[in-house]
Amino acid sequence: MSNPFRCNNSYVGALLTDYYQITMAYAYWKLGKHNDPSVFDLLFRKNPFNGEFTVFAGLGSAMRYLQEFRFSDDDIAYLKSIMLNQRDDLDSAFFDWLKNTTLRDVKVYAVDEGTVSFPYVPLLRVEGPLAICQLLETTLLNLVNFASLVTTNAVRYRLAAGPDKRLLEFGLRRAQGPDGAMAASRYAYLGGFDATSNVKASQVFNIKPSGTHAHSFITSFRSTSDLKSTLLFNKNTNRAENFLEAVLQKKKQLSIRESHEGELAAFVGYAIAWPNSFLALVDTYNTLKSGVPNYVTVALTLIQFGYAPLGVRLDSGDLAYLSKEARTYISTVSQRMNEPKLSQTFIVASNEIDESTLLSFNQQEHEIDAFGIGTNLITCQNQTSLGGIYKLVMINNLPCLKVSQDISKISIPGRKDTYRFFDAQNRPLLDLMCESTQPPPQVGDKIMCRHPFQETMRTFVIPHKIQLLHKLVWDGGLVLDLPHQEHIRSYIQSQITSLRKDHIRFLNPTPYKVSLSERLYHTFHTLWLAESSVSCIQ
Repeated sequence: MSNPFRCNNSYVGALLTDYYQITMAYAYWKLGKHNDPSVFDLLFRKNPFNGEFTVFAGLGSAMRYLQEFRFSDDDIAYLKSIMLNQRDDLDSAFFDWLKNTTLRDVKVYAVDEGTVSFPYVPLLRVEGPLAICQLLETTLLNLVNFASLVTTNAVRYRLAAGPDKRLLEFGLRRAQGPDGAMAASRYAYLGGFDATSNVKASQVFNIKPSGTHAHSFITSFRSTSDLKSTLLFNKNTNRAENFLEAVLQKKKQLSIRESHEGELAAFVGYAIAWPNSFLALVDTYNTLKSGVPNYVTVALTLIQFGYAPLGVRLDSGDLAYLSKEARTYISTVSQRMNEPKLSQTFIVASNEIDESTLLSFNQQEHEIDAFGIGTNLITCQNQTSLGGIYKLVMINNLPCLKVSQDISKISIPGRKDTYRFFDAQNRPLLDLMCESTQPPPQVGDKIMCRHPFQETMRTFVIPHKIQLLHKLVWDGGLVLDLPHQEHIRSYIQSQITSLRKDHIRFLNPTPYKVSLSERLYHTFHTLWLAESSVSCIQ
């Protein structure tokens, strides 16, 4: 099996970065600051999709990037060519330093991939020489932002659809290029989708492929005379028989008169080609008057030949209504013909489905068994970016922060550990950030938890269980085995199940609490005041 964490794009490397990272690295080096010990946090400030949770993804890809990080001779030559255009007296020794740069002195702490995460809690903590940690910023954000966004989107679709519905990712043709398509297929699967139409993603990530046929297949047939072959092996008689003839007899038996002959021919042809996985697209002409009756005719004949048809796909119109009408028709014919296998027909729906559509379907008590979802999932139309950031929080063993008039953009300083508190029912209560040098919180203690920015918002918590979220994953090299995608997929679902329902509901979800320890709160606010200017009014 292919490595699910490999960098699938040859562009991922040391030069996949913003140019200002290179210019800053030169400035650090020129000023002798490049080896200053530093700590950076990679985090986000707001949950996506108007929700109150985010699922962290992309750690595996980020670690693979670190494993392969280096500046090649070609990279160095290119950097020389562009940097010397800006300054012809550039110190060429910088390029020797860059060529010999490694990550042997870098440490990375991370929450587990698939962790349900919340604003301001670092997803990654990167420690090491200032210039080198700076060079990692853009690529780490690139590998984490989109991955976390798509995974979160997929989880929300799974919540909206319910645990028993199949979710099929159909986004390849609408994705932002092949790179976006491959990444989105992977992370949609981690978030709870069951299969993908993307054959390359199926191969690389070992995801079940899914697909039937398009309208073009239907419209390519005008009549049954277009069928070049009409024979199908009959499992019950153990010989090839004229399948078309049997279908036409079944149609007569069912008294079907309005169905489109070309559509019926297409269904017959597809059934002959794929008798074990026959699923028909039924909305090319008229879903209820032609598509569904034609499907039933061919499906009953397949059953007669010893096969089990799969179902129908609805791709236009009022999908909830059509699913109920199709189910009623199929069930009625199943009872009339005394053929219970027909009643097992699977109904698939597609056509610009999004999260709100799924919730609306539930209110309408639809009869859909599976959803094929493409554009809105793969492109994250409701929100196009997670907005992850990478901030310096400690330099030369001293905490530092970015001050802003927008309070939400002020970074929380220092090297921090984060603990998740659980109640007696093993449900997450809140996340508490503490200075790494302070003793860890203990189960059963009465612990003061402070809102990061609002002084009067504070609470005592007595946790029944405490989980340290950050783990050392990189110490000059990978030090922790990364879990397989099936483990991550299950881990995500178990966490979502453990959250309070009000945190994950669609409308007005309750914010999850992220707090600071008393000690970190005072360090933060003391530094905030010290770094903030004081106005003078005359």
